[in-house]
Amino acid sequence: MGDKAIFFRQDEMEWEAVEDKIERQIVGYDDTMMMVNVKFEKGGVGSVHHHVHTQSTYISEGKFEVTVADDKKVLKKGDSFFVPSNTPHGVVCLESGVLIDVFTPVRKDFLK
Repeated sequence: MGDKAIFFRQDEMEWEAVEDKIERQIVGYDDTMMMVNVKFEKGGVGSVHHHVHTQSTYISEGKFEVTVADDKKVLKKGDSFFVPSNTPHGVVCLESGVLIDVFTPVRKDFLK
């Protein structure tokens, strides 16, 4: 694997402030895929946006109102959702929690 990390211990990794009430933690990536933990406090809003990346998201904690295209659902711990490329989507955090986002290809805009 060379110099790329293959194991990630959550308690040893930094969180990056993204917006008010939202932090993210990149936990693994290469050119083809990226996984990111996104921590929300209640009331945090991931505004509706779109990107070329395909996204699959698992709700590991909390409750969220999720919008994908014209569909809106309330999802909770254990639920997930899929976002095709260039599809508008966003979330509102109803109960503090964590989303696990997987993107393909890598979100180069997240890397500094």
